Amino acid sequence: MEKTLPRVIREASQKYPDVAAQYFRPGRGKPFESVSFKEMFETSQNFAAGLLELGVVRGELIGMISDNRKEWQQADIGLLTIGASDVPRGCDASANDLKYILSYTEVKICIVENSSQIKKIVGVKSDIPALKTFIIFDEPNEEALGLAKDAGVEVLKFADVVLSGTKWRESHAGVVEAEIEKGAWDDTAGIIFTSGTTGTPKGVVLSHGNFITQLDELWERIPFWPNDKAIVVLPIWHVFERLCEYVILSQGAALCYSKPIGSILLPDFEALNPHVLPAVPRVLEGVYEGVNKKMRRTGGIVELMYNFFVRIAIWHSRITRKLLRKNFRTKYDFIVLSWIVLIIPFILLTPLKLLGDAIVFKKVRAMLGNNFRVGVAGGGAFAKAIDEWFWAVGINVVEGYGMTETAPVVAVRPTFNPVFSCIGTPIRGVETRIVDMEGNILPRGKKGVLQVKGGTVMKGYYKRQDLTDKVLSSDGWLDTGDLAIEGVHGELKILGRVKDTIVLSGGENVEPLPIEAKIQESRFITAAVVVGQDQRNLGALILPNEEELKIWAKENKIDFKDFEDLVKKDEVYKMIDDEIQNLVNAKNGFRMFEKIVKFAFLTKPFEVGRELSAKQEIMRYKLSELYAKEITGIFKV
Repeated sequence: MEKTLPRVIREASQKYPDVAAQYFRPGRGKPFESVSFKEMFETSQNFAAGLLELGVVRGELIGMISDNRKEWQQADIGLLTIGASDVPRGCDASANDLKYILSYTEVKICIVENSSQIKKIVGVKSDIPALKTFIIFDEPNEEALGLAKDAGVEVLKFADVVLSGTKWRESHAGVVEAEIEKGAWDDTAGIIFTSGTTGTPKGVVLSHGNFITQLDELWERIPFWPNDKAIVVLPIWHVFERLCEYVILSQGAALCYSKPIGSILLPDFEALNPHVLPAVPRVLEGVYEGVNKKMRRTGGIVELMYNFFVRIAIWHSRITRKLLRKNFRTKYDFIVLSWIVLIIPFILLTPLKLLGDAIVFKKVRAMLGNNFRVGVAGGGAFAKAIDEWFWAVGINVVEGYGMTETAPVVAVRPTFNPVFSCIGTPIRGVETRIVDMEGNILPRGKKGVLQVKGGTVMKGYYKRQDLTDKVLSSDGWLDTGDLAIEGVHGELKILGRVKDTIVLSGGENVEPLPIEAKIQESRFITAAVVVGQDQRNLGALILPNEEELKIWAKENKIDFKDFEDLVKKDEVYKMIDDEIQNLVNAKNGFRMFEKIVKFAFLTKPFEVGRELSAKQEIMRYKLSELYAKEITGIFKV
């Protein structure tokens, strides 16, 4: 295994020079074009030379403010080639976030996607005194050029830096090639500032070795082959997407750039016919909701057949997993008894399952193309009901787990022979253990805090040794802050975050994630957030599905002016309450104190940067501020 990321990509470019490495649309509505491995790597090396010409030195930090696109990866490989490190963020970052990140890391050069990013950063330039140069991917407009000039910041185009570097290499033969050989396993590859679900972002320092450790085994669990296509939709500055792209490229497969928006993603699926989709759970939930919505709109016999065969497939899958021991278990069971009880239902359901597969699920799978092999759910909790639906209809989706501080993968369920409702075993090069709140190691089957050790664990938090010492022990164990339990064969199941735990006034500890996931199984509920810290009982903030709720209201002859008016209707509150009580109850495994006693409606979708982090996780600490009035109303006596 090579010791640095540019050398990994160089090896792939030597093995597969003419294979497509990147697919992109040169403009809206235009067909996809490709960049070969040889072209991509050569561009990155010319960019590296351009940076050397600009005076960039080994160890220098360079800002990277852009969304996912072909130039991002080319620039990344280039700057890593000469021993520089990137400080990345997406175009949705606020001016305040950029001011904090770019000033804290004292960047002199900042690579940006477009003129909007220049204007945003120039607006806070007085707080970023070290910044001297922008390198822009798109063509800059006159306003951005003027603002940058007034602020004393030079603007260079990425294409011009690449061209300049190409000429520089002609008169400096072998310099870039010598730089790539100087790189070491423990060199810093990037400083990724966490999006922050708990407050101020922290700069996670990740090495080349942190990423490369994962390349050893991930391709075995989620296989890629040369000429495969992976459709990529996540922000590249986020560590999950970044690692996925390194894995994909290392195996000679191609990155196909798209967006996590149904109107863009589904046509791109049709145009590209990809093999793999790495995504956060919300993207995969969108596929699930899209299919179900289409069936409801069709209605009639088609909807009835679909619902019937989905139920049959779920029952059949549950029985199959039980008989073949494919469920997450914390104790060994007596399998002979299960076979005696379940073999007859299995035999009876199998013909119906095969029939549903032939006339219904085959068409569902066709929506993703005939090459599609696996979806990878990472960056957040994957709802059990969604997991079960994909399993039942025959679309392979595996769940992984990690965090920015582990670059990110700790464990992932393998494509072949997976175990349901867990994240699989730790990957090679990574150790895990479960401990109690005092740090005592717990036996298998006991819930506790997950700790991780190994080659993926970060070097530390940038300029914050105090924070590093809080989570990283002297012997290398990282406290993830996540609650987990270990299964009979070493598989891990994540149960929530320690800081998410709600403690009621009676002393009961409640994990909100399983409750929220269950509530969101209702087609009338887009999002649910459980609240109740220090209260006698639980409440919830409920964001209804506007489209489904309006359809229901019309069917039930309920008059309303608009969505805000509709959610004020008593009939709507009662219907949603019935939905919640039918989902969160003892029959479904919930305890009495986990009952949602009262809730409040929200009417505006959650937004990244407001209620959601960049990987679309709820930032709970913000909700108590944003919806203080609603939360107070829930618990008002």
